[in-house]
This record gives sequence, C-alpha cells and structure tokens, in this order.
Amino acid sequence: MFIQTEETPNPTTLKFLPGKPVSTVGTFEFLSAEQACSSPLASNIFAVDGVKAVFLGGDFIAVTREADYNWDELKIFILAAVSVFYDSGKPVIQDDNLSREQCSGHEDHTGDNADIVSRIKELLDTRVRPAVAQDGGDITFHGFDNGVVYLHMRGACAGCPSSSVTLKMGIENLLKYYIPSVTEVRPVL
Repeated sequence: MFIQTEETPNPTTLKFLPGKPVSTVGTFEFLSAEQACSSPLASNIFAVDGVKAVFLGGDFIAVTREADYNWDELKIFILAAVSVFYDSGKPVIQDDNLSREQCSGHEDHTGDNADIVSRIKELLDTRVRPAVAQDGGDITFHGFDNGVVYLHMRGACAGCPSSSVTLKMGIENLLKYYIPSVTEVRPVL
C-alpha cells in the first residue's frame, strides 16, 4: 500500500493520504487513545509513542505529534500502523449508532435563530470545510449567541499558528457578508 504524506500549516500535524476512503460518515477527532476505542484505525495510530491526536477526514488522516517528537522519528511507524489497519479489513469506526451530530461534526441547535444557524452550517459545509480539509483540518459549528458564532477547530486547525487569521479574516468576513446578523466569530477552546 502506498500512503502519501503532506505537510499542513500546523508544523505539529502531518496529513496521511492512504488513497482509500477513510471516513464515509463524517469527520472524527480523537484527542487520546481512550477516545479512540471506537476506531481501530485511530487506535493503531495511538499505539505509536509520540502521537497526541488523530483526526479522520473523508480521504485523509491528520496526525498531531507531541512536542518532544519529530516527524523523522514518527512517520515510518505511523505509515506502518495505517498499512496494518487497511490490511486487517476492519471498519474505520465500529459504532453503528452514530448520531447526526457526530457525523456532521456540528453541534445541534434548536430554538431561536434556527434559520440563521442553518445558513451558518450550510456556508461552513459548502465553502469553509472543503478548504480546510485540504490542510488536514475541520471547522465545525458550536453555537450562536447575540451575533457571535462559536466554531470548533479540529485536526490540523487546532493549534495552528495561522488559525486565528483564517478564523477572523476568512470565515468571519464570509459569514458577515452572507448573514448580516453575524457580528463576530470566536473559537471554542
């Protein structure tokens, strides 16, 4: 199996492209080996010392390393873990009872401003998420309150040095342009 790698704007995150589908039901972020128990793929990767987080996208895996490690040490072991997983024939995610929220990545929102939130999610899904996926990350809706949109940065976007510029200059301007009731965008930490 030939697995390509790509650097991301986040120097602690590397993108792995197995040339096969990774997740067909949504994106998933695992911040610890314990969280990864529902994913044999993420569990294999967490078995490598120095792995801090694993993010599964549609056709890529973004792996974030611990600060004390470097990619020269980790890359070969992660490539082997991904190859072993795909050779096993196991499913990427074992839980068949995933909620719509888990699959979309967006938080549910009911009540006031439901139409605004729906438009925010649509813009995120059609204009923002495809672009940040190319960099190994994802940005999902977390909340909307008094004109402020709260977004969750995942994968390579989490902790990326350029994420604040992306959030303020890119996403905030886009949402304000299409949805005048949006006044600000903030990250959820």
